[in-house]
Amino acid sequence: MSEPTQPIPQGNPAEEPSTAAEAAQSLDPLADAQAELANLKAQNADLADQYLRAQADVQNARRRADDEIAKARKFAVEGFADSLLPVLDSLEAGLAIPNVTLEQMREGSEATLRQLKSALERNKVIEIAPAAGTKFDPHHHQAISVVPAEQEPNTVVTVLQKGYQIADRVLRPALVTVTAPK
Repeated sequence: MSEPTQPIPQGNPAEEPSTAAEAAQSLDPLADAQAELANLKAQNADLADQYLRAQADVQNARRRADDEIAKARKFAVEGFADSLLPVLDSLEAGLAIPNVTLEQMREGSEATLRQLKSALERNKVIEIAPAAGTKFDPHHHQAISVVPAEQEPNTVVTVLQKGYQIADRVLRPALVTVTAPK
């Protein structure tokens, strides 16, 4: 007897699914692609939302910073003006006194000058008043004239007008006379 023959498969055996799960998968590649597309669309929508929120946050931060800068510019002299108000009050009080003697006027003026100097120092406005014999510094001094003297050349002889600086920036250089080169 001969052995029963098995039917010979038709077509390419590699194309035939070997299990039912593989057969189900190979039957809906369209469904897989649609599911993946839906997932990508959801991710895209989420990223677009995150982007819009980030943009809004950046615009809000920029607007707040611009507002703060505008306020800082507008009220930059507030502290300085506040420290000058007592000086103003002292001047007005001194002028309101009738029949002031010269001595009272001088005392009031000196007290007001001390208040003014104190207000300037609190706001970092520093006096530039070089002593005689100090080396001439073109960054802080302005030479008005050159005079012959026994001191070394380019040294300060006299201060004609004090200068002032705020922090490290010169507001007004001191006007000085300096010694002439020998």
